[in-house]
This record gives sequence, C-alpha cells and structure tokens, in this order.
Amino acid sequence: MNQVLELTQGQFDLVYNSFSLTIAAMGASLLFFLLVRGRVHPAHRMAITLSSLVFAIALYHYLRIFASWSEAFSFVDGRYVADGRPFNEGYRYVDWLLTVPLLLAELVIVLKLAKDTTRSLIVRLSIAAVAMILLGYPGEIAAADSVTRTVFGVLSTVPFLYILYVLFVELGRSLDRQPQRVRNIVGGLRFLLLASWGVYPLAYIAPSVINDVATAEVVRQVGYSLADIVAKPVFGLFILAIALIKSQGAQDPTPEDIHRELEEFEQF
Repeated sequence: MNQVLELTQGQFDLVYNSFSLTIAAMGASLLFFLLVRGRVHPAHRMAITLSSLVFAIALYHYLRIFASWSEAFSFVDGRYVADGRPFNEGYRYVDWLLTVPLLLAELVIVLKLAKDTTRSLIVRLSIAAVAMILLGYPGEIAAADSVTRTVFGVLSTVPFLYILYVLFVELGRSLDRQPQRVRNIVGGLRFLLLASWGVYPLAYIAPSVINDVATAEVVRQVGYSLADIVAKPVFGLFILAIALIKSQGAQDPTPEDIHRELEEFEQF
C-alpha cells in the first residue's frame, strides 16, 4: 500500500482476535482428528490423515501470520501504525498452496472410487488448485493497483470454475454406488465448499471496492480467516462423517486392505 496503514484499536483487535480464533480452531481440530482417527476403519483412515495434515499446516502458518501482524504495528497516540516489519501475506498463500490440494484430495479419497477415477480426479483437481493460488498471489500483493488485482483475480477464477465443474459434474457421475447418506453429505459438502470459497474473492477484491484503506484491510484479513475456518475444520467434519458411515459394518482389515491403503498413499 502506498500510504501508511493506520488502524483504530478496535480494527486492530478485530483482526488480531480473528487470527487467534483461527489458531484455536485449527489446533482443536488437529487434536480432535488425531483422537478420533482410531474410530475410523483402517480402509478409510487416509482421508482423516490428510485432514489432520491440513490442520497442522494451517496451525503453523496462522501462528506465523499472527506473529507477523503483531510485529507490523506500533501503538502510537491511540492508534496502531504499520511502521514495523511489513506484514507477510505470503504465509497465507503458502498455506493455501499446500492445503487446498489436500482438501480436494481427501474428498476424493474418502469416497473410495475406482483407482483410475481417483487418480484422475486428484491430479486434475490438484493442478487446478495450484494454478488458482499462484494466479491469485500477484494480485494480492498489488493491493494499491486495482487493475493488476482485477486481472489476476479473473485469471485465478478460471481454474476455480474448473474445480467446481469437476466437483459438481464429474464427481457427481461417480456417486451412484455410494450409500444414500454419503451422497447427501457430499451434496452438502460441495455447497459448503462453494459458500466458503465464495468468501475468498469477496475478501480479495475488498481493496478495490472499499475506499478506506484500513477498513479494506480489516475486511480482507477477517474474511480470509473466517473462510479458512469453514473451509478446513467444518469441511473436515463432513469428511469424518463420510468416513464413519463407510466404517459401519466394515470388516477387520486384511493384508490386502493394508496394501491397498499404502498404494493410495503412493498414488497421492
């Protein structure tokens, strides 16, 4: 930003507390999933393992984001002035670069589709997710340049729309053999993903549509944080529900089951 960012105490605390809330959500989710993992049949644990990994990655990066935000401001005459180290927005994008492909992969893996279908969906969704994140970053760091932000925002929307197509159309064709309860959960999960991911572009364009720099920054940071809570812990609970349903009545694991799980991990 070209001008020095100044926040009221209320604005600074709102962002500070949203980061704190997100850290608590990721940490609690990580602990919960590690504890509940044993209740899931071994054939369906890979998705729970990926969820736990997502929480661990997000927890680490939000700790770094939290520290970077605190170091970027000094309290001067009743206001927080950004006169310290520059706030590092890169932590958030590195987090997304790692966690978004994992989130999409765990959805595909928990469904236990045919091997070729699983591999194809994971590869295509992961490539699209990485492209979406990488294309969004140049616009994110060009907060004062609305044109650059808009151009890269539009470019990153293209792989985003492709991800939605795969999830709603191609994945939908593979759900016929799933239990009815699983199909219902997947339906809700896809719309949850659409709703939570819909917050990100709104936060992304905040600097372009909100004239007050301080307000735009607060909306952006709080919006991203709340969207991450829905897109990770809440999303993970849907994955856990599917895994538990599929675990009901499942037989004890055979050597073939263990070998199959190792193969899935190698595929991923």
